[in-house]
Amino acid sequence: MSFEIVSTAFSAGGAIPQKFTCDGPDDSPQLTWTDPPAKTQSFAIIMDDPDAPAGTWVHWVIYDLPANARELAEGVAKQEQLLSGARQGRNDFGKIGYGGPCPPAGKPHRYFFKVYALDAKLGLKPGARKSDVERAMQGHILAQAELMGRYGR
Repeated sequence: MSFEIVSTAFSAGGAIPQKFTCDGPDDSPQLTWTDPPAKTQSFAIIMDDPDAPAGTWVHWVIYDLPANARELAEGVAKQEQLLSGARQGRNDFGKIGYGGPCPPAGKPHRYFFKVYALDAKLGLKPGARKSDVERAMQGHILAQAELMGRYGR
């Protein structure tokens, strides 16, 4: 069984529209994923940019998404906890929630949206960093999928 993530906002490997970047309203794009393995208890999503000048830059950390979730709508609120119970971490801009692509001028950067199907809820407090989430996920990842988009200035 393959586990996949897609977006209505951009195709795999395609350009991320300006509205999802710091050059626009900076809304998070819509994301949809396929049915996960049967024992899935929660999902986590991490978005990062491995092409950033100072090393991988974290744009979004969201975790404890409910097991029945298959989509995040466009424009997820930038708050610590969502109505679904999902929690958002702190990105490398120092803020809670989604922080869109904002690369320096030059070659377009790659942005990876990674969804993880987990056999447990992580139970971390809101505001966790990517490293905290990755540590908590160890031994609990049932499946993972990624979607890559590009943005440049």
